[in-house]
Amino acid sequence: EAAKKAGGPIMVTFSRGGGQFIAGKAADNTDDAACIAGSVAGALHVRAVAKLYGVPVILHSDHCQKSWLPWFDGMIKASEEYFEKNGEPLFSSHMLDLSEEPLEENIAICKKYLERMAKVNLLLEMELGVTGGEEDGVDNSNVDSSRLYTQPEEVWEVYQALSSVPNGNFTVAAAFGNVHGVYAPGNVSLKPEILHNTQKFIKEKLGCATDKPVFFVFHGGSGSSTEDIQYAIKAGVIKMNIDTDTQWAFWDGMNKYQKKNVDYLQAQIGNPQGPEKPNKKYYDPRMALRSGEEEMAARLVKAMQDLNCIDRL
Repeated sequence: EAAKKAGGPIMVTFSRGGGQFIAGKAADNTDDAACIAGSVAGALHVRAVAKLYGVPVILHSDHCQKSWLPWFDGMIKASEEYFEKNGEPLFSSHMLDLSEEPLEENIAICKKYLERMAKVNLLLEMELGVTGGEEDGVDNSNVDSSRLYTQPEEVWEVYQALSSVPNGNFTVAAAFGNVHGVYAPGNVSLKPEILHNTQKFIKEKLGCATDKPVFFVFHGGSGSSTEDIQYAIKAGVIKMNIDTDTQWAFWDGMNKYQKKNVDYLQAQIGNPQGPEKPNKKYYDPRMALRSGEEEMAARLVKAMQDLNCIDRL
């Protein structure tokens, strides 16, 4: 809805917990079965309805740590099967977050997966450093602050390894002080100049003409200033995650609906219009959910403005 309104493409991202929620919290999740089924079902749903909005949609999956690899494998398998039938993968890209592992292991596992993913045109997003805060089961609230900032040499090691994969496409979520969630001013110190310096470092290593040889990802975009966002884009950021702000927008829309119609939401029958008047059309869950959708779409349009994603089609 936001993309159709703003005239730009949109990315829909599934988290592991989100996939499980789609399948149903009571579903059997042995070996991440529910997480896989829900994510795949969500991707198929988006494919079915996206054409009705007339906008391109990128299907992505979020943070996957080492212990969650069964979920990752299940989604790749679904894309491989879809590719055999349709000539393109079910998803567009997946994120591997092995930032808690030693750098060498992180790179080795990412390269192994990219070699598999490249065969069906899947892009890999990998993470260096750590995104602070907590998001959907990944808690880095107490991580050492030094790990919030990636070094150019680390990105260069990643670039060398992953760019050697035939047909391999990848992005790097390099930490530059990013934190999941929204915090009071002064509690988060973003340093997007790290990305600019890294691009310069790798350009010199490659001796290439382009000023931005690496595609970067900006995690923890919620609460960031327009200035920081624009400066990061100039450093080669092509994707920004925004979850906390959209969650709040959705809740805020539902909350506004509840406050506006509070007198009609106290009982099934009886409201200011009369003791026998029914309230079904007010407590129908779709009513509050639609209000949430509208607020979330408006917040996404604001994000698209910040990200230069207006009238791109």
